[in-house]
Amino acid sequence: MLRMTGSGWVGLGLWSALADAANAAAIDSKRPKVADRKFNSIAVEQYLAQTSKTIGDPELAWLFNNCYPNTLDTTVQPGQFEGKPDTTVITGDIAAMWMRDSSAQVWPYLPLAGRDPALRELLEGVLRRQVRSILIDPYANAFMTDLNATTPLPWSVKDKTEMKPGVGERKWEIDSLCYPMRLAYGYWKQTGDTRPFDGPWAQAMKLAVATMRVQQRKHGLGPYRFQRSSTAATETLPSDGFGNPVNPVGLIASGFRPSDDACTFPFLVPSNLFAVTSLRQMASIAHEVVKGDALANEAESLAAEVATALRQYAVAPTVQGTIWAYEVDGFGSQLLMDDANVPSLLGLPYLASSPDTALYARTRQFVWSERNPWFFRGDAGEGIGGPHVGRDMIWPMSLIIFALTSDSDAEIVKALRILKASSADSGFMHESFSKDDATHFTRPWFAWANTLFGELVGGLASRKPALLRA
Repeated sequence: MLRMTGSGWVGLGLWSALADAANAAAIDSKRPKVADRKFNSIAVEQYLAQTSKTIGDPELAWLFNNCYPNTLDTTVQPGQFEGKPDTTVITGDIAAMWMRDSSAQVWPYLPLAGRDPALRELLEGVLRRQVRSILIDPYANAFMTDLNATTPLPWSVKDKTEMKPGVGERKWEIDSLCYPMRLAYGYWKQTGDTRPFDGPWAQAMKLAVATMRVQQRKHGLGPYRFQRSSTAATETLPSDGFGNPVNPVGLIASGFRPSDDACTFPFLVPSNLFAVTSLRQMASIAHEVVKGDALANEAESLAAEVATALRQYAVAPTVQGTIWAYEVDGFGSQLLMDDANVPSLLGLPYLASSPDTALYARTRQFVWSERNPWFFRGDAGEGIGGPHVGRDMIWPMSLIIFALTSDSDAEIVKALRILKASSADSGFMHESFSKDDATHFTRPWFAWANTLFGELVGGLASRKPALLRA
């Protein structure tokens, strides 16, 4: 039997050989059999094999081999729409495509796309699917695999908001528009391919910028509102579904956080910082590829306005010095905390969204300490969680981001040790684990955390190889 790959048609026997090489250090691989994988890439298999040779710890190599390809192995659904690539990426155990997760899940594969045409086409399909989704509803955070589906995710059926066909959930989150901009920019820079940046892409980006402008709330509350019947306050928005009041100072209001939890104060600072970066990246594509100067200029103008407002309203005083607040309202109220989901304050450098090194350093010290109400330390490790899962639950994602944004060997080694233990011999990362018992965890199949872990280990093989040889 033959299978199409980035290098042409190859036999499944070769796939098995590649898989054996990639899993040489991984006894009892947790990957699906080659024939059962959603997508196969020779470039990815070669990368796994090469990187595994640099890892001295067999358990770490085993985790890397299981986790890095998990998105491709289990969550992608390649296809075509109107003769062009169209790729759905589900989150794992939830059969829907989040704008944020889908972007983050495939991000670590971008450096390999230039030498694997099939992988490049798959990623192009993700960009095109995201464009189709934005054009359906720029306020939605999740979409169904069938964009004509009239039934959303089960928990969204009775939501009081304007649901449209294809929408899985309609929680307005700024990063749902930022992540597709980041992915588009990364794809362009890594591959040089400009095919995805056509008329529909420009139309979707214009709509994205316009949506952010509306949510500056300068001319009223805007059209978006959301209410859900729930015992959890974080599942619905107060004030008739518009969220708590804001002073329109130039920041962009968000209904929900990247965790899908409702904002306390609608100006979510890490997402606004991410928006500054993403808008400028998108503007670069608009200028250089699309030749859409009007779109680029509007994006750059919005980014500049948000950047100025962040300096004026999002910096909070503490005894240890000024830090970034997590949320503000423009009236003077500031929420000091951090959540594990990215964009987070901890993850700002990872998203190229940290404009002040000293301010970030102080913020980092704050969020990775008990001064942050969602930081936990126990017998199983330490890290940041969030209201989405609750008290005493650490998200491996926070530890991965902690290591990705650290240059300290000691910090990185400590994070790797906790991450290995958090797997609880499952071979994968999870959504969260108890601070005192790693065998108590949530979501055994969470592809974003898995691929992000693979990105961390693969990156360390380049920037700090000595840490992996031990």
